[in-house]
Amino acid sequence: MEVLRGARDIDQLGRWISEDVYKHLLKRQLISARARQIKGTPATRPVLVIGRISTSSPADGVIEAVVMVYEKPRARAVAIRLEGVDRRWRATSIGIL
Repeated sequence: MEVLRGARDIDQLGRWISEDVYKHLLKRQLISARARQIKGTPATRPVLVIGRISTSSPADGVIEAVVMVYEKPRARAVAIRLEGVDRRWRATSIGIL
């Protein structure tokens, strides 16, 4: 969410996300930056409240989760797939609704 709002550089997440997720977030970041530029609003750090988290493990070394994220005045669902790679978790899919 901070990347989309322009408050965090996407490269800070590089080691925890796959190349596909990086490309997806970069595309969304550019769209958000253009929208902010058109509206004349600055990049700001969002104030987020994490709500309910639902997880499942469809396979060994894989976790799929939906996280409810609240930022006034809206709520968003963030779907994420984490896969174990080299003894750490890596996001291989992220969807923000």
